[in-house]
Amino acid sequence: MDAPWIAELRALLGPRGIVEDPTRLFPYEADGIVLLRRRPELVLLPRTTEQVSRALKILHRERVPVVARGAGTGLSGGATPVEGGVVVSLARMRDVLELDAVDRTARVQAGLVNIDLSLACSKHQLFYAPDPSSQQACTLGGNIAENSGGPHCFRYGNTTQHVLGLVIVLEDGTVLDLSEPRVDPLGYDLVGLFVGSEGMFGIATELVLKLLPKPATTETLLAIFESLDAACDATSDLIRARHEPSAIEILDKLTIQAVEASVYAAGYPKTAEAVLLLDIEGSEVEVANTVAGIEPLVRARGAIEVRTAKTELERKQLWAGRKGAFGAMGRIAPDLYVADVCVPRTKLRELVAHTTRIAREKNLKLATVFHAGDGNLHPNIAYDRRDADEVRRVLEAGDEIMHLCIEAGGSLSGEHGVGLEKMKAMEWLFTREDLATMCRVREAWDPDRRMNPGKLIPIRACLETKQAVFRPEHATGAAKARDER
Repeated sequence: MDAPWIAELRALLGPRGIVEDPTRLFPYEADGIVLLRRRPELVLLPRTTEQVSRALKILHRERVPVVARGAGTGLSGGATPVEGGVVVSLARMRDVLELDAVDRTARVQAGLVNIDLSLACSKHQLFYAPDPSSQQACTLGGNIAENSGGPHCFRYGNTTQHVLGLVIVLEDGTVLDLSEPRVDPLGYDLVGLFVGSEGMFGIATELVLKLLPKPATTETLLAIFESLDAACDATSDLIRARHEPSAIEILDKLTIQAVEASVYAAGYPKTAEAVLLLDIEGSEVEVANTVAGIEPLVRARGAIEVRTAKTELERKQLWAGRKGAFGAMGRIAPDLYVADVCVPRTKLRELVAHTTRIAREKNLKLATVFHAGDGNLHPNIAYDRRDADEVRRVLEAGDEIMHLCIEAGGSLSGEHGVGLEKMKAMEWLFTREDLATMCRVREAWDPDRRMNPGKLIPIRACLETKQAVFRPEHATGAAKARDER
């Protein structure tokens, strides 16, 4: 730690901008998937794009691997440090730089917490739509890295549909300014390409995001079922009938019991096998018509009761219970494995039943809470990481669930990303040629593969690629090949 380049970083960032004490490094050793952890050598806490740029220039010169980090709420190991590497945390970069209520855009630093953007623009009757369950803590930069979803993304779409521009610091410290929003960008859509790149293309430091007007009316319904299968079938019925809420969430019995025994207690009926939590938004007439269409459909599928939130407080409590569900699982076991897979909605019932069977066969405690409208399943397996045999069974169950979803025509991730957790599974879904193409795109941004190395793309696939490398700045001009081999 006496290396001259570390002294340069100290001088650049100051005493609050660098973490070296081994005991203070522990909080950075993992993200939300604690099975995958490694203590970093060093953590940097810059405050500006310029500081990030100058720091990356130093790290590029010294050929040091870099892992970007937001709040560490990710659930795929994407922010897990790498051996011999440095973590660049954007936690201190949390300013709202510009708020345009007329054009409905916001320019913010990447470390701003998701919910804080909606709070900042609420006086203009605007909000930021993507709402991950961790929105009280997760950062917007992290949301962009993983293309995060959330309950209301059924109506509004994932993060990528709300990103208008970015300022990106490349691996060598070059600042790539893509922050001028364009309705129809010339050349390649580098902003769209960057969203979901899981920290392998560079570090987004400033974001230009789309804001939306708050809906005139919102109704929240809770449909109570005696069967999880019936709740899944009701979801398909609602969409087929085009009575589409802005959010459709399912919670099973174990999840309900955990929530109701926690500080997130929302008034869910503890005896229910499942509940369907729905938000309906729009004009007063539109909402009334949609609610009138939904109730008979869910009752036809066996809903024994349909409750409507009577007050704004009750509505917030119902959603606080849903968004606090992962935290409430701590009452069941000390650790939680949160799977994240997508399946066609018509196969929800079948795949939920299969995940239940897998957990039962492996003697594991499974709680299910998920974005039913998107077909985005979140089977949650409660376990104790001190029990090696239980950990083995959890990981085996996760693999089996992913295999089944792929076979059903689904995908590996709906919102949490691939990171370390699902990297080997990429070879189950993609061909060698697919993975080689991904490697070529990655090397166009980061020829040395120092940005978040060993994540997302299986290492073997990258080692097999030997091709010319293109720099992002050449993307809209005459491309100039540079053979790094």
